[in-house]
Amino acid sequence: MKDPKKFEKTYTEYWEKLNSFSYKMTQDKDLAQNIVQDVFIDLWERKQELDIISIENYLFRAVKNQIFKHYQNNRFDKTILEDKFENYLIENITSTDPELIDLLHILLDKLPEKRKQILLMYKLQDMNIDQIATELQLSKQTVKNQISVALKQLRFELKDLTWLVIYLLFSA
Repeated sequence: MKDPKKFEKTYTEYWEKLNSFSYKMTQDKDLAQNIVQDVFIDLWERKQELDIISIENYLFRAVKNQIFKHYQNNRFDKTILEDKFENYLIENITSTDPELIDLLHILLDKLPEKRKQILLMYKLQDMNIDQIATELQLSKQTVKNQISVALKQLRFELKDLTWLVIYLLFSA
């Protein structure tokens, strides 16, 4: 990354993706842009000492760490941010990327069949809780509980796969 042209190319290639990622996690346009800018400034300032194997992984990890650092310095609970991040992944996991779809199927296959069916109806078929309850002849509360438990289980499974999912989401 010592070459200014290579740095400029990296900046151009990743700015939008990183800014979008940062915004999804912070829900603050200015903060998101500042964080991404800080990551690139740090990258340029430390260009002599860094030995980066995968620039994409490095940049996304750096943005995530900067966001955590920001919230930690402002005394926010990091778990709230992690939940936002996992929710973002779950909400956007219906990408057309075949590798991501394969990962989704692996995670969904770990769910009990009825829970999986309810989650798919809710997330992929855009059915509301009332519609699902009517179609499956379940109470609304049962449907809500099954969706909640399914999302918690997916979040738990995603904990170990977070960077793989980030890579798959943003490597298009």
